[in-house]
Amino acid sequence: MLRRSHTAVLEKNEIHASDFATEPYETGWASEAIWFVRVTEASGDDVKLRAHLQISPDGIFWTDRDDQPLELDGCGQACLSVRDFGSWLRLRVEIEGENPSVKLMVYLALKE
Repeated sequence: MLRRSHTAVLEKNEIHASDFATEPYETGWASEAIWFVRVTEASGDDVKLRAHLQISPDGIFWTDRDDQPLELDGCGQACLSVRDFGSWLRLRVEIEGENPSVKLMVYLALKE
């Protein structure tokens, strides 16, 4: 049987200078998920990005999972995989540094 898969682009060349959360994504049909975060441009001093996985039963109320956060220092790409996650996912992203600004892409790849 062919496994069902889907990749969602949740942030496309968006510029952020402060903490934010991605749009919620309904994932109840999937058994595994991989987040990809790519920072294509970073400005400011000591720019760091830390993304925490959040889960929700309804897409309204959120809780952080205890997983290790995805971390990037400046430009680059990193991924975070997860199983056993319920019905909704999103990332809560912290941006640190002096006058930070990042241009990024965020993808969520799902498989059944």
